[in-house]
Amino acid sequence: MERISLQRLAVVLTALALLLLGVSGLGPDATAASTVVAHGSAEQVYATGLAPSAQVTLLDGSGGTVATQQADAEGGVLFRKVTPGDGYRLQLADGTLSDPVTVHTTAAAPWNPSVYNQSIPSNGYGYLTTRDGTQLAIDVHPPTSPAGLPGLPPGTPLPNGPDYLPPYPTLIEYSGYGYANPDGPVNGIAVLANLMGFAVVDVNMRGTGCSGGAYDFFETMQQLDAYDVIETIANQPWVKGHKVGMMGISYGGISQLFAAQLNPPSLAAISPLSTIDSVATTLYPGGILNNGFAVNWAEERAHEALPASPTTGQPYAWDRIQGGDQTCADNQALHGEAVDLLGKVRANDHYYPDVADPLDPITFVKDIHVPVFMACQFQDEQTGGHCPMLVRHFTGTTKKWFTFTNGAHIDSLDPTTFNRWYDFLELYVAHQAPILNSAVIKVAAPLIFQQAMGLPLTNPATLPYDPIQTKLTYQAALTAFNNLPSVRVLFDNGAGRGKGDPYPGYEKSWPRFPITGTQATSFYLNGDGKMLRTKATTAQPDAYTSDANALPKTDFTGGTGTGGLWGNASQWSWDWKQWPDGKAVSYVSPALTQDTTVLGAGSVEVWVRSSTPDVDLQATVSEVRPDGKEVFVQNGWMRASDRTLSSDPNNIFRQPSTLLEPVPSLLPSDVQPMPAGQYVKVTIPLYYQGHAYRAGSRIRLTISAPNGTQPIWAFDETQPPSGTATVSIAHSAAMPSRLVLPVIAGATIPTKVPACGVLRNEPCRDYVAVTNHPAP
Repeated sequence: MERISLQRLAVVLTALALLLLGVSGLGPDATAASTVVAHGSAEQVYATGLAPSAQVTLLDGSGGTVATQQADAEGGVLFRKVTPGDGYRLQLADGTLSDPVTVHTTAAAPWNPSVYNQSIPSNGYGYLTTRDGTQLAIDVHPPTSPAGLPGLPPGTPLPNGPDYLPPYPTLIEYSGYGYANPDGPVNGIAVLANLMGFAVVDVNMRGTGCSGGAYDFFETMQQLDAYDVIETIANQPWVKGHKVGMMGISYGGISQLFAAQLNPPSLAAISPLSTIDSVATTLYPGGILNNGFAVNWAEERAHEALPASPTTGQPYAWDRIQGGDQTCADNQALHGEAVDLLGKVRANDHYYPDVADPLDPITFVKDIHVPVFMACQFQDEQTGGHCPMLVRHFTGTTKKWFTFTNGAHIDSLDPTTFNRWYDFLELYVAHQAPILNSAVIKVAAPLIFQQAMGLPLTNPATLPYDPIQTKLTYQAALTAFNNLPSVRVLFDNGAGRGKGDPYPGYEKSWPRFPITGTQATSFYLNGDGKMLRTKATTAQPDAYTSDANALPKTDFTGGTGTGGLWGNASQWSWDWKQWPDGKAVSYVSPALTQDTTVLGAGSVEVWVRSSTPDVDLQATVSEVRPDGKEVFVQNGWMRASDRTLSSDPNNIFRQPSTLLEPVPSLLPSDVQPMPAGQYVKVTIPLYYQGHAYRAGSRIRLTISAPNGTQPIWAFDETQPPSGTATVSIAHSAAMPSRLVLPVIAGATIPTKVPACGVLRNEPCRDYVAVTNHPAP
């Protein structure tokens, strides 16, 4: 049943009354509201309470027309990209004018700091008002037992821990996922933070759920909202030290980077987990649209940003409206003004700096001055394995720690990473020694990781030994933590305990990234499917038929457990298939004579000839072990027409293109069709990897069409659009195709080779040799 608002009903009844009274001369906009109240925002003007489809004109201070729009079905209208200034008015078709309003700049400083004096309760659901009058839905969870934690009724003190009393150390989780839902389960990471002794404030971004405003992906207003949330919450009497931290995974991790670049004065630290470095590396890997995850994610955000109804918006919002939450109902008024997110995706298939730069953390993390803890996974099936590119760009703070590992999106919460995340938040947000609450989290660990990661209680999770948690004083713990190297890599994640459980086989740390002394090690493609340390002399090129439909789009089939991809190894169900004969080319190195640690990005340089003007290339790096098993390591993608590498240091990644970190320009002006009948060099950037190859293993490179090697990334709109192309790969002295890997000189591998199938998000299968076909 369609929802009819009281406002819309009033408009209809008014129009009917006028007709019954014989009022004549009603034009097409006669149903418009007789008054209009405009609101000035940051480069925006908006109004609500209008008649649906009412014509609304934005006038500048001199009365000139800026733009004209129609109110949406909810009676809202929003003008974006308005030049800051005074005297703007909204005018209806009947000539009715609003009072003048000011359009502000996007500067971080508040227009009126008194907005931060509003009172926010220390527990429960409510609304927080931002600088432009928008109300954001929030849910505050004090550091007591959250609902749903087995054996701990809501609101009780934690087991073996203190009876927490305000003021609390406080964390903000800011995203568009509906975490402010007061009737739903507490978000998993908020459960962890509560158990660690923190109050958590879950915030719905504007335009989502019960929050007011209109949605756009990481627009400036979202950042200003985050600034206002931080300052308002920090001003509450129940917040310890009147400083807050931020936490979150994925969307809630990325949002921290956007908020922190504004450097709100009351922000103590951020801890983004499983984040991105740029939109392109998730949405358009190598210039190829990621229909599998990225487009689906955008579709979900667009759907959930719609006005709440039984079939649109976030379900909790509709439930609250049905339950009488009038604020939530009123806050839907601008939801219909959300941007066309899918249209934005399609319109930005290349690098347009004015659009991309404000959305790419790589361009602005240099402006973050607070302490940072960040964790990411090389095989992250959602955001992708490009997060390490950010490390060198965090130049605005010396307090920064990074943890990287193989694994899934959720593995930024694995027990080893959790320990350091906990220490960081205790030291830089709570300003207390981690030992104070360490007993609590150790007791709760089995339940935490059963809920968060699907680890069974029959083999309960435990937290590894952490020397920081043995320090008796805050200063001793802080000194020890500050002395930790900045970059830590957890190798062989999944091999450290039970089969596939999220524990590393070993770890190593370095003071910076990329690692000093990293060697660009080349493996040259040769004839007979070989890959040697020396260049080929003369060899017949190989060829394959590029066919993106030759394999299933993805290689993960779901599993039988409730944890799915995020659960333990017994719940995984990989179906990493071999490419059919003639649909790929493969090259394998000789057995390595010594242990080899690869850490960084890398590249594949191939001399390519295509039977079509464009073709998409996928490179897959894997390990062929002495036991006859093959383990997936990493992918890279490249659309051949986008092969131009950047010579501009102000490119999408803000760093020069190098052999180990090639940077495609992705500028539309650099698009070049493949020349007919000719070979050209195409560089395929590899995503980041941290892999330990033991002596005796071989390294394999497979080149094919996209698809078949990722759990949920998939590529539907591949080139050529006709379906297939004949692709030839040359390897000779004149055209030296090669795989280039970042090898860490002198890095030892202290553990034995893991069993097949235990490495997280690195599927293992029987090795099958491939016979390459000669090029025509």
